[in-house]
Amino acid sequence: MIGTTLFGASYSVYVRIVRLVLAELGIAYALSEVDIFAKDGVPVDYLERHPFGRIPAFEHDGFRLFETDAIVFYLVEHFGGEALLASEAQMRARMRQIMRIMDNYAYRALVWGIYVEETEHARSGRLAPDELERAAQCLRVLDDLSGPAFFVGAQCTLADLWVFPMLAYLRLAPSGAVLLRGHQNLVAWLERMDDRPSVQATRFPAERTGAVPTQS
Repeated sequence: MIGTTLFGASYSVYVRIVRLVLAELGIAYALSEVDIFAKDGVPVDYLERHPFGRIPAFEHDGFRLFETDAIVFYLVEHFGGEALLASEAQMRARMRQIMRIMDNYAYRALVWGIYVEETEHARSGRLAPDELERAAQCLRVLDDLSGPAFFVGAQCTLADLWVFPMLAYLRLAPSGAVLLRGHQNLVAWLERMDDRPSVQATRFPAERTGAVPTQS
């Protein structure tokens, strides 16, 4: 396959992270929609691209990859996207720390624990205190790590692109919106990010229409 193709669903947090990087770097690409939660299961031909049946997968001029980290750092290194990396060692370490916080703690607590539970499972107003506290802890940590403009330094980095898709879902949930209002640094950051063309070009279906995706 010649050119750049991203395989995955437009509702996916991790597909959006890659799409944000592609947009920030001005890379033309095709999005091939793959719904791994379809009634018939993961498409058989997709398993050739990702043997674990997750999204996203990626191909550039015949070179195939899966795993978001691998795809993103390939894009940064191959297409000259060093501007998305923090410039100093300590700041770059902080950037990676934030990315791993989102992967290891925030994704489950904010997206699955709040957004999916409230909007898809009709549990608005019925979440348990411990569910809310897990999300609240993530927000407190992110608020403490946030900078005056972006998370790391004066420009948008991969840290911001990792955080944004998850908070974009969180604020669509009633409890998520309430939790966010207690962190005005994060609210202001979200408003700044909303103005970026990459964000506007990659909105989730739920952001555009209010529809709830099958999974995230």
